[in-house]
Amino acid sequence: MNDARPIRRLGGASPGGLMLPPAAAEPGLMYAPRGVWHDGERVVVADTGNHRVLIWHRFPETDGQPADVVLGQVDQYTEGPAAGRSGTRAGLNLPTGVGVIDGNLVVADAWHHRLLAWDGIPETDFAAPEWLLGQSSWDDVEANAGGEPSLLTFYWPFNFAVVADTFWVTDTGNRRVLGWRGGHLPEPGRPADILLGQDDPTSRLDNRGAIGDNTFRWPHAIAGSERCLYIADAGDHRVLGWQPPPESDAEPASVVLGQVDASTLDEFKNRPQGASRLRFPYAVVGDDARLFVADTSNNRVLVWLDVPTQGTGLPADGVLGQPDMDANGENRWDAVLDDSLCWPYGLSLSGDLLAIADSGNNRVVFWDVQQR
Repeated sequence: MNDARPIRRLGGASPGGLMLPPAAAEPGLMYAPRGVWHDGERVVVADTGNHRVLIWHRFPETDGQPADVVLGQVDQYTEGPAAGRSGTRAGLNLPTGVGVIDGNLVVADAWHHRLLAWDGIPETDFAAPEWLLGQSSWDDVEANAGGEPSLLTFYWPFNFAVVADTFWVTDTGNRRVLGWRGGHLPEPGRPADILLGQDDPTSRLDNRGAIGDNTFRWPHAIAGSERCLYIADAGDHRVLGWQPPPESDAEPASVVLGQVDASTLDEFKNRPQGASRLRFPYAVVGDDARLFVADTSNNRVLVWLDVPTQGTGLPADGVLGQPDMDANGENRWDAVLDDSLCWPYGLSLSGDLLAIADSGNNRVVFWDVQQR
């Protein structure tokens, strides 16, 4: 992927290296964005540290272009959890995953322990959502609805995706993944059909007590197709894949990326990193030909040019954000550059345009990843 190049940057000039942006929220600025979605024209960003979601209805023409719409705040100058006139319905608390399903904007409002959806993609600031999953009312914000985990509740739901006719949610704080069959947003109050990662709906133990090919520590992101499901298990420093996507918890993963096998949990903190190691991978995205993984703590994105469906410890074919497979420094231990990364946290792919939520640099960068 040596020919990949950045073509657009959203977010203001950043000091980089996990340093704070200006104290006040402003149009065109971001604070630790952790999620991004785009379809080549429209762009949605979870501006996580500012507790808001930003929307561009046309692809930005210039770097740093302010968003057209802000959600979670009354305007683009305010910040803070659950800010706004209507309390917690329209307010957000550390939103992470964002996406569009059946034409409707969906947001993982992680620290309110719920998922929200709007009717279409809002065109007005501070629009209120119409759909709620994980809580019984707009005013409820407790983890697991204030009780034990169930097939109706969440504890830090960081991300979601529709894969293989199933709506999947990474219920990160409960160390599990939930799935609703049907391929659409489930009706509120409908329990999940599939539970991955725990023995029963009330359990939330790390890796069920022992890491394996069907356990999680911090499942964070989901991607895939009709033939394979991938889950970025950040806390175990790996990505798990199933071919075909699992119908139940009894089916073990067929792919392990980042570790030598499914029963190993190693964290490699220093150089050289190499093409087969991951450290806190928080995002995964792909298409029928490529798989991209945000290797967050190594400040890079790894690329597999042949989508892996079987095997463990498979090396990546390319890297974005670093000069080679062994480097892992924040912004390559240098100034913030268009093609450097500091804690990449979210990914979105449409055609050959890859969006990276470059969280530590307080920006989103779009890369042309066409192979030439």
